[in-house]
Amino acid sequence: MWCCSLSEMVTGVENTRSELANQFSLLQNYPIPFIPSTSISFTLLSKSFVTLKVFDLVGREGATIMRQEKTAGTYHVAFDASKLPSGVYFYKLTTGEFTQVKKMLLIK
Repeated sequence: MWCCSLSEMVTGVENTRSELANQFSLLQNYPIPFIPSTSISFTLLSKSFVTLKVFDLVGREGATIMRQEKTAGTYHVAFDASKLPSGVYFYKLTTGEFTQVKKMLLIK
C-alpha cells in the first residue's frame, strides 16, 4: 500500500434515496481533474457488500475507500487525495453482482 490510512482519505459517505435504484452504476468522479478532493457516486440496485478501491496507473492498490454492506440506493463518497502525487488513477467498484472501473485525474 502506498498511501495514508483510510480515515485520512474519506471525508464523507452520503446515501441519497430520492428514488428507487433501477440498476447498478458507477459514475465519473467530479470535478475532473480534481485538486485534491473529489466526489465518487454509485448506485446499488439491491443490498450489497461494496468494495471501492483506488489504484495507480500500474495497478497497485493505493486506498480502500469503502468495504462494507450497503442498502439499495445512490451514494456519494468524498475522497481526499491530498497525500497522493499528481497523476492518473483508477477507482473500482465491486459488489457481488457488479464490477466497474473508472479513470480519474489528480492535478496539484
